[in-house]
Amino acid sequence: MEHLDDQERRDVWKTIQDALLNDQIDQFRAEFLELHPYDQAKIFEEVADDVRLQIYTYLSPEEVADVMEHIDYDEIEPFFAEMDPRFAAQVFAEMSTDDAVDILNELDKNKVASFLTIMDDEAADEIKDLLHYEEKTAGSIMTTEFVVVKAGMTIREAMLHLRKEAPDAETIYYTYVIDEDKRLVGVISLRDLIISEEDWFISDVMSERVVSVPVGEDQEEIARMVRDYDFLALPVIDFQEHLLGIITVDDIMDVMEEEASEDYSKLAGISDVDSPDENAFASAKKRLPWLVILLFLGSLTASLIGRFEDTLDKVAILAIFIPLIAGMAGNTGTQALAVAVRGLATGEIDKQGKFKMIIREAGTGLITGVSCGVIITLVVYLWQHNFYLGLLVGLSIMSTLIVATLAGSLVPLVMHRFNIDPAVASGPFITTINDIISILIYFGMATAFMNLLI
Repeated sequence: MEHLDDQERRDVWKTIQDALLNDQIDQFRAEFLELHPYDQAKIFEEVADDVRLQIYTYLSPEEVADVMEHIDYDEIEPFFAEMDPRFAAQVFAEMSTDDAVDILNELDKNKVASFLTIMDDEAADEIKDLLHYEEKTAGSIMTTEFVVVKAGMTIREAMLHLRKEAPDAETIYYTYVIDEDKRLVGVISLRDLIISEEDWFISDVMSERVVSVPVGEDQEEIARMVRDYDFLALPVIDFQEHLLGIITVDDIMDVMEEEASEDYSKLAGISDVDSPDENAFASAKKRLPWLVILLFLGSLTASLIGRFEDTLDKVAILAIFIPLIAGMAGNTGTQALAVAVRGLATGEIDKQGKFKMIIREAGTGLITGVSCGVIITLVVYLWQHNFYLGLLVGLSIMSTLIVATLAGSLVPLVMHRFNIDPAVASGPFITTINDIISILIYFGMATAFMNLLI
């Protein structure tokens, strides 16, 4: 199967559409099922509703399940809403359990209960077992479709068992080993199974050093582990080390995308990234809380400027440089914030140490502050022919950049220390805080320089 670009997909769709229009079911199935499920999903998203309803009648629940697994979860509800409920329940039953759970979590609870009632008992029980786990934990993203072998088996017995169970397993590259009490005791790779002698015991070949995660572990930490260890899958255990499920690398990729999107939205000062199909009211509802907070903080900035009204009356030209100093504070604070949040998210700060990071950022703030301070001092002096005014602006810029850089790096660390998501220290929030700091520094120095400026 080749990856299709947009034009190739349109050409293939035209052929498929002709088959649909002429009720050539065999021709349609031959063309459609030749495509990769990702390309099938893209076609599903683009076609008219009535055409999609026709396609459902030509495909089995298992074939539709492959398509649904490649559609974004937050966009999938309309597709299941248009299916016959019994057909939809069969589709869920054919999907990987973890994917089915992720989609059901996006649906109305009453619909979920209805689908589980219609579904066959075995599939429904597997899905129910995962639905009760807290979202964004190992339990909520794991799959129960995996193969295990017992330590006392021979390689031959294990291979026969693997051949029997492999068609229903999500991955077989790692086979996990359990004891008689279903506790995880080892892991053996498919490669080791193939090259080992048939009469050897699993216990002699397996690796007992198994990296696993508890069922309540946060998905972001799991993503870091998969990245650090280059695993294709991770076993999930309970507090007694019973093997409950596995998390595969494709699920981790979804987690990484979700976490990156979430952190980006928080850095932008909103609770979640707006969906394209959201109405204006829904978008405004997400953004308004942050904007109200920032409005009051902005009012505090205005109040501070008002307190220095006498200073501005005496040296009106000071007002020209307020946006410059406040803007530079916001820019450097946001840069430091991005470095700190990324370091916490990737675990780099834990490796190098928080104190070392703070010292590095302080040095960065000092170097950038001195450099910008010297430059702006010369520019203001040449522009206004007033050395003390240039010195005031230069010292204010230098002090502001140092303080703003430290604030941008310290705020996420403090939030992390109190188990608050550091991404909440968003760009707009840091910018507004640094506006206040910069105004205090600038007008505080201006008051001290007053006799030299008049």
